[in-house]
Amino acid sequence: MINGTDLRNAMISAANNIAKHKSSIDKLNIFPVPDGDTGTNMSMTIGNAAAELEKVKEEKTAGEVAHIAASALLRGARGNSGVILSLLFRGFSKGTEGMDTLGGSDLVNALGIGVEAAYKAVMKPAEGTILTVSRVASEKGKAAAAIDDDPVYVWSAVCKGAAEALENTPELLPVLKKAGVVDAGGKGLCYIFEGMMSVFRDGVIIENDGDEEEKNSSASLSDDFFRNAAAEFDQEIHYTYCTEFIVGRNPEVQKDPEELRTFLETMGDCVVVVSDDEIIKVHVHTEDPGNALEAALVFGQLLTVKVDNMKEQHRKAQETEAARKEDLKKEEIKPVDPTEEIGFISVAAGEGLATLFKDLGCSYVVSGGQTMNPSTEDILEAIKATPAKNVIILPNNKNIVMAAEQCIPLVTDRKVIVLPTRTIPQGLSAMLSYDPESTTEENSVKMMEAAGNVNTGMVTFAARDSEFGGHKMKQGDILGLENGKMKLIEKDYVHTCSKLTRSMVNRATSFITIIYGQDVTEEQANDAYNRIKSHVSSDIEVTLVNGGQPVYYFIISVE
Repeated sequence: MINGTDLRNAMISAANNIAKHKSSIDKLNIFPVPDGDTGTNMSMTIGNAAAELEKVKEEKTAGEVAHIAASALLRGARGNSGVILSLLFRGFSKGTEGMDTLGGSDLVNALGIGVEAAYKAVMKPAEGTILTVSRVASEKGKAAAAIDDDPVYVWSAVCKGAAEALENTPELLPVLKKAGVVDAGGKGLCYIFEGMMSVFRDGVIIENDGDEEEKNSSASLSDDFFRNAAAEFDQEIHYTYCTEFIVGRNPEVQKDPEELRTFLETMGDCVVVVSDDEIIKVHVHTEDPGNALEAALVFGQLLTVKVDNMKEQHRKAQETEAARKEDLKKEEIKPVDPTEEIGFISVAAGEGLATLFKDLGCSYVVSGGQTMNPSTEDILEAIKATPAKNVIILPNNKNIVMAAEQCIPLVTDRKVIVLPTRTIPQGLSAMLSYDPESTTEENSVKMMEAAGNVNTGMVTFAARDSEFGGHKMKQGDILGLENGKMKLIEKDYVHTCSKLTRSMVNRATSFITIIYGQDVTEEQANDAYNRIKSHVSSDIEVTLVNGGQPVYYFIISVE
């Protein structure tokens, strides 16, 4: 039988196991834009539960442990995959309520309740996803429990069923098959089940000793050691330049890399030299990077070189930290009573966008977006701090909608309404259409109608080499997306912005808003604005906004 301690350890083991593999899961995401965050979201979600369970020192029943884990998972849920994971364990918690210990049938019956809840929560559940993997795992587990109620025997069937279902996901989702990958969320769930199995079967908590993807990459030789060793020395700045480089070793040179280390120690500090048969990785703080590089050329060719002025970096970091602390003082979120009729919360990344949403009437802007999905807890805190009886949330990203919806049953002193806006332009258009003379229900309808009339363009970069939707792209290529669909693959983001915007304009277009990101200079933004302005009708109003958003060079709204 599985007692409370066993279940606690199993959840911690599961969190550690997926944390070890989150990078490889992230890379399974099909779309080549910087959105590979399934593994990260799932890891952070269950990691929240592990952190809570590690605080538990006294003995708890299995049902009590499941309840603690489910509550932490829900509040820490990030992204659609994290929300679905939290729903699986919320159902698991309901199925184990009041139980001291769990047999095999108890485990899979509880899992089945979670699977049912997850399917119900998704508007159009697709097979070939984490849902399929969880369902098949539950079914295989129940079949095993009918033969033998031993928890290890049953959970072994759960793991096996999950693995088989995962391998079959490409047959159920053609887009997976074309990309040559399995479902990322399903893969993450397999790691979680396997982490639990390690405790159920062997009593062993899998340790989180670093991401396996990085450790096993020959191109990132001893990266964890390299980073950690270098970081140990970064307390005081005695030399100006942090110099890092990789040397491709010349097989004809028989010199020992330790000779390079010895030399570097005479001209700087914080020396780290790691080598294998093919490369030498070097980190050194020095006043003369050129000398260090010249000494390295004796061993072979320089493959990469990175030189940073640490004193300048330190100065900027101090300024940034001071500004951050000042912002935290200004933005401290405290719960308040609902006194006003209606309030708004938006999700956005970038100081400019946050200011824009606040100017339009949002009480709070939760920081987040692509690759940095906020948790349910983050959104919940903002809801409680909004002094309104009716709180409307604009997620502005399809991967944040479910996390926002999980807040609805958690709030009892005010009504929470989630308008499923999927892009920043949709959120902005929704806010612009708000009518203070209308009721909350009327505004909800009007705002979603306005959001539906917006076309969204996005300019970003390819995170990896890929083929998607008939388009081949190389890592670093500039991508133009219209309403989430690939339209352009270019080399210059200003040109892409202009070309994409012009292609989105039609006879009904009245407004164009160009929102430029943190990696675009004001000069480049004005260049894009002028190109667009000169190619569209003079009747169309074109506006340029500094959004300061990461990941996307430009976000374009066409109405």
